[in-house]
Amino acid sequence: MTSSTGPVMPRRRLGTELKRLREDSGRTLENVAEELLISTSKLSRLENGQGSPQQRDVRDLIRLYGIEDSALAHRLTRWVSSARRQGWWADYASAMVRGLDGYVAYETEASVARVYTIPVLPVLLQTEDYARAQYRGMEPWRPAEEIEKLVRLRMQRQEALEGDDSLRLIAVSHECALHQWVGTRETMRAQLDHLLDRSTRANVEFRVLPFTAQPLFTSNCMYAYFEFPDDLDRDVVHIETHAGFRHLETADQVHAYRRHHDNLINSSLSVDESRSMIRSVLERTFAL
Repeated sequence: MTSSTGPVMPRRRLGTELKRLREDSGRTLENVAEELLISTSKLSRLENGQGSPQQRDVRDLIRLYGIEDSALAHRLTRWVSSARRQGWWADYASAMVRGLDGYVAYETEASVARVYTIPVLPVLLQTEDYARAQYRGMEPWRPAEEIEKLVRLRMQRQEALEGDDSLRLIAVSHECALHQWVGTRETMRAQLDHLLDRSTRANVEFRVLPFTAQPLFTSNCMYAYFEFPDDLDRDVVHIETHAGFRHLETADQVHAYRRHHDNLINSSLSVDESRSMIRSVLERTFAL
């Protein structure tokens, strides 16, 4: 996946419409590239929502397809301007692993995030100390200043859950995440207290997949399924492994993950039962 220093959805919308216009005109990538004196790779990247689109290229395509002054032409031009804006996460680019920028871009623009995590708790529900301890434990080679930058990134990402247009988070964590020690005793106790508090918010649905549940397809990795508020935008899946992020947007793959997440929800404890389990772990592990 290419670097995403700005909004992703305007680029995807732009690419989808430009590809449709080309195919409706009966032209191939090579035909259009030859007429506009650009490379086929550049045109392909544009149609696939990759890179930073140029107003000049889109203007030439609008003329080529004969849609000047149409409502679609104005939308295409507006999407180019939107796509060229720098996202707030670009300030953290030097510390990000490959693929995280795209993940954050989708997370920022999504209306719903369906998340599954193991063996740690969801980033959007983590405390600052928990996030810092996770980085120190899993990536001890990172310089301290880089870890602090990534912790600040996580805390800023949590602002997506605030405000009138807040993200709806539907998160499932394997029960082992409640028992996986991250940082000190004080860090874990504060994290579980924080999780209990955040899980009562109207836009947060947190569930625990218990040890007693049968193994499911998604039990062995972490992933997020992003939904967007505009019908023009296709859902996207990001899978996170030790090797980095994998990005899925092919319709059949995305639909399969929606089924997997529904199975995960059905196999998990209810929201109230999940909170009861968190309290139980708190009382059993951190009893005075």
